[in-house]
Amino acid sequence: MWATAWMDRANEVIAPLLGLPRLPVADLPAYAGDVGPDRLQWKTRALVRIADGRPFVWLDDVIGDGDRRWVAEEHPGAALLHEVDSATGAVAADLASIAEWVLRLRG
Repeated sequence: MWATAWMDRANEVIAPLLGLPRLPVADLPAYAGDVGPDRLQWKTRALVRIADGRPFVWLDDVIGDGDRRWVAEEHPGAALLHEVDSATGAVAADLASIAEWVLRLRG
């Protein structure tokens, strides 16, 4: 699922570059800056709502300690909040870490 300010344009621009199929797009609030007055990233609450207790992985270049604490307290399922470098985006090492987490989760 795309959870980006790009919204459905991610399917038109980013997905083909990555060889990904068309993916659903998360219903996010309007973008009003990376971090809101509650010190949470603008997507945090929406992603937890969408996950609805299911395990999820969130890759982003803006994930703070407040987001990590809030997800740990408010989301009953497993969650991996994986911050990537904004200059490079997700690289092989990031994907390997995520794959390892998913495999551990699956047992």
